[in-house]
Amino acid sequence: MLIALFHAVLVSSAIAAEKDGALPRLNDTSAAQAFINSAEVVVIGFLEGEDSHGYKVLVAAAKRVDSVPVAICTVKEVWADYNLSSDTITVFRKADNHQENLLVAEVKKLETDGLVNFISTNEVRYITDYNQVTAVGLFNSEVKSHLLLLANRGSKEYPKLKERLRALAPEFTGKLLFVLINGALKSNSQSLGYFGLKSKDLPRVGIYDGDFDRKWLLPEGEISTERVREFCQSFLRGELKEVKQTGADAKIEL
Repeated sequence: MLIALFHAVLVSSAIAAEKDGALPRLNDTSAAQAFINSAEVVVIGFLEGEDSHGYKVLVAAAKRVDSVPVAICTVKEVWADYNLSSDTITVFRKADNHQENLLVAEVKKLETDGLVNFISTNEVRYITDYNQVTAVGLFNSEVKSHLLLLANRGSKEYPKLKERLRALAPEFTGKLLFVLINGALKSNSQSLGYFGLKSKDLPRVGIYDGDFDRKWLLPEGEISTERVREFCQSFLRGELKEVKQTGADAKIEL
């Protein structure tokens, strides 16, 4: 207990608040790593200081993406630990152990809207709600296989299933990205059709292999943690049979 308390004091002393209270400062590697480990997705601005190009834009963007913790680090010795050498705004995410860098010098015109879009498109979580914005981050990930929960938002079972799969997702970090597709949206009907499903057939669980454009459905029945875990493990062991695609022109919309 005392050791944990002592560690917390050390970390908090290394994370100093900005003068205006907008963003915390990370003054050493242990503080930076603690910040990265504090949430599923975080953003760190590795910037030389308040006069750096991008600082004010990052502060403004942080206010608009309040679901993502944002901090800055001005200590270049810490930058080196993350293979950075110039002003960079970085998204760190746990779902696929990924570090997405935006080199400030390479951006012709860094604006708040553009930075918000960069953060949002790379906001891949343990279970990511699919939409046109998050699709970019999902397909840019090095992890190309997705465990899909196809369910109708607003249904009785929806919240429980989402939380159940979110709790399971960390077991497959770096192997599978867990994605939630809201079958109640007409815009997702093509994704359902790729599996031969309609909104009335939900909830179901599937796997999409982006490397080979293949898909599998968990057989109908209870969507329990144990069944989904075994489904994922069977896929990773190469034991699943491919589900026949319905329609010659059907394509997944993830």
